[in-house]
Amino acid sequence: MGIKESELILNDDGSVYHLNILPTDIANDIIFVGDQDRVEAITKHFDTIEFTKQKREFKTQTGTYKGKRLTVISTGIGPDNIDIVLNELDALVNIDFETKTVKPNVTSLNIVRIGTSGALHDSIPVDSILMSTFAIGTDNMLRSYSLQNVVAHEMEERFVKHTNWQLTKGLPYAIEANLEMVNKFKSKEMFEGITITAPGFYGAQSRVLRLQLSDEHFMDTIDLFEYNGFKATNLEMETAAIYGLSKLLGHKAVSLNAIVANRKLGSFSKDPYKTVDYLIDYALQRITS
Repeated sequence: MGIKESELILNDDGSVYHLNILPTDIANDIIFVGDQDRVEAITKHFDTIEFTKQKREFKTQTGTYKGKRLTVISTGIGPDNIDIVLNELDALVNIDFETKTVKPNVTSLNIVRIGTSGALHDSIPVDSILMSTFAIGTDNMLRSYSLQNVVAHEMEERFVKHTNWQLTKGLPYAIEANLEMVNKFKSKEMFEGITITAPGFYGAQSRVLRLQLSDEHFMDTIDLFEYNGFKATNLEMETAAIYGLSKLLGHKAVSLNAIVANRKLGSFSKDPYKTVDYLIDYALQRITS
């Protein structure tokens, strides 16, 4: 029985609904960025660009770099957008759009997030780069799926206990990065740690402007969290969702962070674009090595 039209929505040209792209438009190696303007900050390094398409915040470009075919996609901000992008990418490679049935042989994509983040420790300086070895999601989005086979249960339990987590906000989930991808991108200059993925930028990351927080001690507890020798190192808004959906769907993912802020010191990069550009170059060299 095929997938219902209301579940897998296609545009008139046969492209998948939100991304507005066809299966032939993407490579097997895909780079995620949040900002649509960052897509061309990456593809300007490409030798060729064969395809460009944008719908809403989702901009896609595919081309070649050092002979390797790559796709860059802007996801927009937040776990909800990751739910759209990863499910539609998976549909492009693993669902037959003619019959609306799942293909017998599953294709695994390689996904690299290149994003910005704020460090939780003064030992992780602004303008450094960091890889998310683990991610803990505080966003609830992934709880819509059956997670028991992909989450790190002990890590979840320790995080909830350590932070005295308010379960009225939902149960956090912990996901490990793909080990093959971690080994590909690690180096002496790359910090590693546990990334906390939040569902928002202000209150969800303990930023105070005019509103009172429900947990005023959150920042004082998460930076002390540690598991298997890894510390909670940074806050952002996509990594845990990328890791969780990738594991569920059979894809390989890693998240690389340009550290543009230090929450402990209250500092922000004087030139965040330079740091992001450095991370882009680093990632492209590792992808094609």
